[in-house]
Amino acid sequence: MGMGVASSGRSGRRKRGAKRAPMSEINVTPFVDVMLVLLIIFMVTAPLLVAGVAVDLPESRAETLSQDMEPIQLSIDGNGQISIGDQPIAAAELTERLEAIAAQPAPPEGRRVYLRADRGLEYGSVMAVMGELNRAGLNRVALVSVGGDER
Repeated sequence: MGMGVASSGRSGRRKRGAKRAPMSEINVTPFVDVMLVLLIIFMVTAPLLVAGVAVDLPESRAETLSQDMEPIQLSIDGNGQISIGDQPIAAAELTERLEAIAAQPAPPEGRRVYLRADRGLEYGSVMAVMGELNRAGLNRVALVSVGGDER
């Protein structure tokens, strides 16, 4: 019994210019890697997109307002700190900032302001801010509350 040796003249190497057979399988490993990286990025950044001032809002049964353009968010937290958007401002700067906002171009129906005030605040401090809004010419003020249970 003898061993047979291939007599094709090849020594296990391809000749130059020999064509490879086309690969008929799809390699999805790079696709999966990219999707996992994107998933991790979105999981990390999604909690950071929720920004705001922590305010304990009162409850209300009123309907929500339709929102055509981005309103101005004015918040007063439990300590009386006033914020426009997410940026805290001093009470002395409130008049200047509101006048600057009122001077910007607005839609024909007027600029909408959402006032979010902590439920534990005194009535007078909220009315003082509303008075400054009125004096600056920002008359479309909506008081923000959270939905309550039907009683």
